[in-house]
Amino acid sequence: MKPDDSTLAPTQPASVSDARPRSQTDTAQVDGRTVSVSPEPGQCLRTWLRDHGAHGVKKGCDAGDCGACTVIVDGAAVHSCLYPAHRVAGRNVTTVQGLGTVEDMHPVQEDFLAAGGFQCGFCTAGMICTVASMSEDDKKDLPRSLKGNVCRCTGYRTIEDAIAGHRNIDTGHGGVGTSTGAPAGPAVVTGTARYTMDIDEAELPGPLLHAVLVRSRRSHAKITHIDDSRALAEPGVVTVLTHKDAPDRRFSTAQHELVGDDPKDTRVFDDVVRFFGQRVAVVVAESQRAAERGAALIDIEYEDLEAVFDPELADVPGAPVIHPEADEESGIADPATNVVAEVHSHLGDVPAALAESAVTHEATYHTQRLSHMALETHGCLSWIDDDGRFVIRSSTQVPFLVRRTLGQVFDLDREQIRVCCERVGGGFGGKQEVLCEDVALLATMATGSPVKLELSRKEIFTATTVRHPFRMRVRAGADASGRLTALALDVRSNTGAYGNHGPGVLFHGVGESIAVYKAANKQVDAKAVYTNTIPSGAFRGYGLSQMIFAVESTITALAHKLGMDELEMRKLNIVGPGDEMLSVHDEPEEDLVMGSYGLDQCIDQVRTALRRGQERWDEHIAAGHGVEPGPTWRIGTGTAIAMIATAPPRGHIAHAQIELAADGRYELSIGTAEFGNGTSTVHAQIAATLLGTTTDKVRLRQSDSDAVEHDTGAFGSTGTTIAGRANEAAAKELVGLLQRLAATHLGARPEDIRIEGDRAVARWSAEVADQFTSVVGPTRREASIALNVLRDEHIAAAGEPPRGSGYWGGTPRSVAFNVHGFRVAVDMSTGEIRILQSVHSADAGVVMNPHQCRGQIEGGVAQAIGAAMYEQVIVDETTGKPVTDILRQYKAPNFADIPRTEVYFAETSDELGPQGAKSMSESPFNPVAPALANAVRAATGVHFTSTPLTRDTVWAGLVGAGVVME
Repeated sequence: MKPDDSTLAPTQPASVSDARPRSQTDTAQVDGRTVSVSPEPGQCLRTWLRDHGAHGVKKGCDAGDCGACTVIVDGAAVHSCLYPAHRVAGRNVTTVQGLGTVEDMHPVQEDFLAAGGFQCGFCTAGMICTVASMSEDDKKDLPRSLKGNVCRCTGYRTIEDAIAGHRNIDTGHGGVGTSTGAPAGPAVVTGTARYTMDIDEAELPGPLLHAVLVRSRRSHAKITHIDDSRALAEPGVVTVLTHKDAPDRRFSTAQHELVGDDPKDTRVFDDVVRFFGQRVAVVVAESQRAAERGAALIDIEYEDLEAVFDPELADVPGAPVIHPEADEESGIADPATNVVAEVHSHLGDVPAALAESAVTHEATYHTQRLSHMALETHGCLSWIDDDGRFVIRSSTQVPFLVRRTLGQVFDLDREQIRVCCERVGGGFGGKQEVLCEDVALLATMATGSPVKLELSRKEIFTATTVRHPFRMRVRAGADASGRLTALALDVRSNTGAYGNHGPGVLFHGVGESIAVYKAANKQVDAKAVYTNTIPSGAFRGYGLSQMIFAVESTITALAHKLGMDELEMRKLNIVGPGDEMLSVHDEPEEDLVMGSYGLDQCIDQVRTALRRGQERWDEHIAAGHGVEPGPTWRIGTGTAIAMIATAPPRGHIAHAQIELAADGRYELSIGTAEFGNGTSTVHAQIAATLLGTTTDKVRLRQSDSDAVEHDTGAFGSTGTTIAGRANEAAAKELVGLLQRLAATHLGARPEDIRIEGDRAVARWSAEVADQFTSVVGPTRREASIALNVLRDEHIAAAGEPPRGSGYWGGTPRSVAFNVHGFRVAVDMSTGEIRILQSVHSADAGVVMNPHQCRGQIEGGVAQAIGAAMYEQVIVDETTGKPVTDILRQYKAPNFADIPRTEVYFAETSDELGPQGAKSMSESPFNPVAPALANAVRAATGVHFTSTPLTRDTVWAGLVGAGVVME
């Protein structure tokens, strides 16, 4: 047995002295208020400001790397997480809330609102403070001036537009097809939009306790003893909870409508740790500081177990078994060999087809771990309400599924639990999990008190989830005309220590990535395996970004061997209307259809844009306005395509309800969460369009398990396609009710009634009016009645206001398409890549909100560029310990790294989507990495098979190919 000599627990901030003498009576001006400055020793300005009600100041990184906490001190922007609180004595501090209010905004706030310069909005407060402190010279050099502020959602174009004073948002409150602004926009830009941790303790039923997790520093070990005596003796510590205090029931942190989609292999706290950073205990205390001190005093003894870190060795004979306790009910494919899921499929005869092909290509591709890096970290609050229910306020994409999972783990009925969200600061799939809610609930059950659990950025990198690393071996062949003859995949996915999302990511990844291509012979052999490393989970694209990198690189390689244009080869082989979309089954999925088709348009739009970009470049050079790249630079273009289903298979459902309120507005209740996906705006637009009103007349209640009967959640790009269909059905039902009520008053048929603003209006042609002369008179062609009159009468008769309810069960499903193209320059002497042109075309069906949809694409492309060129969570291959644990090591793109992407839309209308729309939140991410790799190949002649394409990786590839230039 070995003692755990360095338990992983948050470190305390160091005390920073200031040369200027101060007294306990020092004060500062904070947003125009005089505030006494007497912080805790070593307290940073961010936590001090939040303690004084400045909730617009956000926590994003703890290290001065993201800028979410930016405030203005004596006219200069500072990162308040690095600024000692005591130094503000005698100074003037302005947060975003002090710049302006919803009623009286600062010009910068107005500009961000007009430009729609935000999505989730978590970075916006800090971004606005940075911009408000800029000089005119600063604004001329935004790559430098914004280097301290990271936005994970927008792709930065709308932020640049805001600084330039450009308007992207329509001035009205239009319905479907307009760029109406987000309902929460004014609150976001003024810092008053509430996120998970933005709550005053006075709102809670009792003093708030703080929870800090104790985490393992072993990758595989059995806990033999936990000594919490020193922690419990620490002043302020209330309790310590371990596996002895938690339910023994196993569950999956992954959340899907069908519980059986994910293996049950996780406990709230386990007596066996399977990865470095796994939670082993929680310390609950009266303050965050006391909880952190207590966590550092927990003594743990382990019995080390053999570990496996290489996924290629996870299932070999004699490999250590990571989940030997698993039984037949676990849902694990083969626990004895660490295989959580596998698929083997053979369509046609791949070996024979390859043997007969004019050209073949075989290569092995690798994609890396990525962090979602949503700026709002995982966290939740829990308490007991006046009705005795447990309330969980969480940063989650799936409040209803969280409620279900907590009920199952803790043996609670659904009526005993309420799960709700405020605005969520980014998700990208990472918040489709239960990673903290169970611990917070356990702590509240143990203490009876409200509890706060908020993870640090270090915990996000080392102890939550990452994108699945994939190894993909692809074999493909084509005939002399360029038609695919065979496509075969051999795939290994590393799901880490726990199998959350392992099966779904594997199955989805090998699905649409090859179903988009027609080939008579297809083969898939794929496994997802356990290793003693940080768990993998849901990530934007859900397996497709990894697989599409391999498949699209292969298609380009075949085209090069044939001397064909790569887009022409794609167009020759893609599925079209009436074609079967086949991947791992010899029959297409029964509920997956093409509700509309625009992939051919997307290909043509990208081709035209790249050609136009080349012409502009040539004209620029010919006019003498620039010079060709230096002698060591080479230019190339590359493309890739992607197809994605507009909803997950096997169930994704939503309920919605809308009613006419006393003030003439409509109250719309939906379950889906808002985390920058824009669904709040789109839902208001759908309802407003159908009810003949404007979006400012629609009030939303959302992401609350009390709001509607059920909603599977906002993942798989379903906020519009699933919840939108439920919303559409509810609005139509209410319209029908109002039409029937009005018809009895106006002597008209219900179908003659239109809801227009605050009235129900009947209009007749002359022929129809002749049939109703006893009611409308011989010359009358129009009549109307106020909706509030109908409301009052319906309440009198039915006891409730006019109301409509809607439901959608998620099937049948359609497909959306995306095509990306790059023009890049590569320095053959250093490996540096510069993006000269970025083009994206999307088949999104009817574009519900052009500004928001473009923003989703730009944000997805920006995140994908980071994944393709910079980002990587590195794990020590000999210990399983994550090495990447702070933001500056991770290199998420900032303003200087992201080009302005040209965005185009195919003209289609989907017969399955609400108002003709398709999904478009995660799919833009998928074709970016292969398009970039294909462009680099075209420039250098070197076929790169692994991401990220960092400068040193590209240089090493050039050296290996013998083409590096001095």
